Amino acid sequence: MNDYADRGVLVIGGFGFIGINLTRRLVDRGARVVVVTPARERHADDAALLEARGVRTVEGDVRDPHVVGRAAANQHVIFNLSGQSGAVRSMEDPWADLDVNLRGNLVLLEAMREVNPDAKLVLAGSRLQYGKPRRLPVSEDDERQPLCLHAIHKQTAEEYLRLYSRLFGLRCSMARVTNPFGPGQPSGRTSYGVINRLIHLAVENQPLLLYGDGSQRRDYVFVDDVVDALLLLGRADVSDGRAYNVGSGTGTSMRDLARTIVDVSGSGRVEHVPWPPLAEQIETGDFVADIERIRTELGWTPRTALRDGIERTVAHYKRCAQSAQGASSA
Repeated sequence: MNDYADRGVLVIGGFGFIGINLTRRLVDRGARVVVVTPARERHADDAALLEARGVRTVEGDVRDPHVVGRAAANQHVIFNLSGQSGAVRSMEDPWADLDVNLRGNLVLLEAMREVNPDAKLVLAGSRLQYGKPRRLPVSEDDERQPLCLHAIHKQTAEEYLRLYSRLFGLRCSMARVTNPFGPGQPSGRTSYGVINRLIHLAVENQPLLLYGDGSQRRDYVFVDDVVDALLLLGRADVSDGRAYNVGSGTGTSMRDLARTIVDVSGSGRVEHVPWPPLAEQIETGDFVADIERIRTELGWTPRTALRDGIERTVAHYKRCAQSAQGASSA
């Protein structure tokens, strides 16, 4: 059953990495999609293709009440994928992270309260909210001790949602996404999305730089699986007021990940470098998500194996590189 057909859906940050994949899927399902983006020109090609399929683009800042209020009106589901990302980046520029990630969420909640209190809101959170885990795998009820401001702001945004749910009856769900990867992240993004960054480097036959010995484990989840989870959260009443880990449930060392990327790409090489001081200070150590809650309550399970996802992502970026070379030589 297509439960998004002819439904009004707002995707804030709908041309970003996860956002563009979610927006495309919503269009495929027949939803009436509105995307809020701070700068359409940065995503002009993707925007034009989606607009030709009926997507309406609203250019503006998530911190602008007028922009957000107009976009939120008459929507059935709202996905908030906006915000500044990056653990180290949040420590280097704490004021921007504070303003975008907290003020932006408050503006959205106030807009919903005023113009559309019946909509369902899905917020994209982060595995960084847990900080350094005391045990693995990490469940949603485990202690959260964030090690960077980005994580604190993501956790605070969750508390905003819970407060507005208790006081005003707003419906919401939270997805604590582990380390997503797949087609859609531009090569210039270096402050987050480590696996995509490594894939870009390998495709360009550049060294893949790993901090320390590369033994730290992460939980990598393919973007299509993330989109599946978000779509479930947006329409499942049982998810109201709940937070869910969205990951693979499997840990892979950075070293093994990088070697797999080089093997699949047929290019690049792994090199080890010392930890930068700030990155080492806020390093969370090994992380593997417990995904039993979302599996039990919503029937979601990741479908894409790590190597399969890497193969699909490498193939995508190689096609992009070939297209770019063809355009430049034309």
